[in-house]
Amino acid sequence: MSDMTMPARPLAIDPTAQRALAINLDESIYGSFSEIGAGQEVARWFFAAGGAAGTVAKTISAYDMTVSDAIYGKSTRYVSRERVERMLDHEYALMHERLGPTRGDRTRFFALADTAAAKSFAGANECHAWMAIRFQHAIHAPASDVILHVRLLDASNALQADALGRLGVNLVHAAFAHWRQPRALIETLLEHIGRDRLEIDWVRAAGPAFKDVDDRLLGLHLVRIGYTPALLFDVHGTPLLASESIRRKRVLVERGRFAPVTSLNLEMLAKARTVFEAGHGAPRAAHPPSNEPDEVCEIMEITMNNLRDRGNAEDSDFLARVDLINASGKMVLVSDIGAFHALGEYLADRQVEATGLVLGVPLLRELFNENHYKSLDGGILEAFGRLFTHGVRLYVYPTRDVITGTVVTAESLNVTHHLSHLLEHLRVNGLILGLACDPATLRTYSSEEVRSRICSGDPSWRELVSTEVATHIDRHGYFGASCTVE
Repeated sequence: MSDMTMPARPLAIDPTAQRALAINLDESIYGSFSEIGAGQEVARWFFAAGGAAGTVAKTISAYDMTVSDAIYGKSTRYVSRERVERMLDHEYALMHERLGPTRGDRTRFFALADTAAAKSFAGANECHAWMAIRFQHAIHAPASDVILHVRLLDASNALQADALGRLGVNLVHAAFAHWRQPRALIETLLEHIGRDRLEIDWVRAAGPAFKDVDDRLLGLHLVRIGYTPALLFDVHGTPLLASESIRRKRVLVERGRFAPVTSLNLEMLAKARTVFEAGHGAPRAAHPPSNEPDEVCEIMEITMNNLRDRGNAEDSDFLARVDLINASGKMVLVSDIGAFHALGEYLADRQVEATGLVLGVPLLRELFNENHYKSLDGGILEAFGRLFTHGVRLYVYPTRDVITGTVVTAESLNVTHHLSHLLEHLRVNGLILGLACDPATLRTYSSEEVRSRICSGDPSWRELVSTEVATHIDRHGYFGASCTVE
């Protein structure tokens, strides 16, 4: 069968079991399950559903590290992408070697693998898993892969194992039923589980079934549908796992529209980095010593609200912004994190050493608008307490008052009278730091102004962006630019 049709479901049958049964009844699907770290929870669903002989060729749980190394080779980390890919390589190759000659003409083979760190007895470990499937979307087709990283959010080992088992059933079903529609494939992964139990924060689809798929757009879709609050991209636009890539690093994050990224955006980040690296307001967090380099990661964050600044989040607009930020040599964080304190907590959960948030005076003034914090019992005090708890500092670029023409800095900014002492407290304690700037050369334009000039055909926009950004805009026609560079 090309797709699976589920039989009518009796009310007493769990929907995950019903999905497993539908797979078991599809005679063309046959494969193996290799699971490490949270029991054999995926395979268990297929056995419990009935008819497992129609799907399961093999199950294995090489739980002991020595045994696992003997089968799959040594890995630096056992719960890692490297380990799950080695599991796929080994198990899928065995499937074809042993069963290809006898049933290859009627079978779409697969190998599902997962390696997990579920909640330990002590209860202090990071709870997460890598899960992947290698499968044939058609008989005799070369294999394709879907690889996921998930954070396990349940409070107990048993619940985490249950969520992981359900995810595995959904992944097998989605790979065979929805490979033609990768976004639908992703959307079905948390069905009958819930976003409160699992966070999918990294995905990759590769192979002939996904030959036209852009992993950047799959990552954007994860954020768009709420499966993860944010996804990180490196300076080449490759999706990264934030919990690995910025762990134990110091990060500078500038929030903005970046449509396009401007010379002012880059100047703000450069000035903030100078202060940040000098140690002003960027203390080392209390983490154990690390052998990794003392690195500062410069990140430009695009929120979903900023992506929707023209009514919707167009894929082409998103890719243009990522491309131009990458052309500037910066990493990109696309997020659905609105509040600054939520961003600070997101980064703290990824165990960064210290965080610097780069912003302008207008945005700092907006942070003192108490209307933003009505949903918090403690109001603005709770928000700021949560923001500055995790080694976060604000680096503030000055602006020019549009009426008087005077320069307004983090030091001279005035806020509502009853909050002035709070602002002063944050300044005196080095939690808000102003960035020095020559008033004669102070830049005050926005990316929206640059975009408007591009769209209207005003060539002066090139004076407001870097040479690399201008070249990319011209070459690709971003934001309506009509000029083409050879």
